[in-house]
Amino acid sequence: MLILELSNFKSKNQYIMKKGILVLAGVFALSLVSCKENASEKVSEEQVAGAAEQDAKAGELPVMNFAEQEFDFGTINEGDIAEHTFSFTNNGKSPLIISNAKGSCGCTVPTYPRNTPIAPGETGEILVKFNSKGKPGDNTKTVTISANTETGTERLKIKAKVTPAPKEEAAK
Repeated sequence: MLILELSNFKSKNQYIMKKGILVLAGVFALSLVSCKENASEKVSEEQVAGAAEQDAKAGELPVMNFAEQEFDFGTINEGDIAEHTFSFTNNGKSPLIISNAKGSCGCTVPTYPRNTPIAPGETGEILVKFNSKGKPGDNTKTVTISANTETGTERLKIKAKVTPAPKEEAAK
């Protein structure tokens, strides 16, 4: 029987490949038919209650409100280090914890109260330093803050127009 079947194919590899394709098609068809379960039946009352509790707690998260989220240094000279302090208030119902703050470039460095709880109603500060060395022209940089707020991240922006250093100073 195998000899008759093989005679219809040019090679044994062709025969094996066609058999493999048929088996895969059968498995695929079975997987489509077996997915007739109703997903809503799998959700337990405990899971619904847990989700409702989590939604209720969402209103108790810290809220980080900044006096300003963007600062323009104006025109500065290349090589200057400009700094600005961003003030914020925790207007939420639980302590605010900043786990990380990172500049969009190595020239932008934030200093912040890392992992220090800031109680509801209290204020805090983030100092942002911008090193303009090697950054002539218009610059816009961001600081991304990771905190336990609803969104999980907050962003601050700084801008500066950097006047290029004279050629002899740039060579130093």
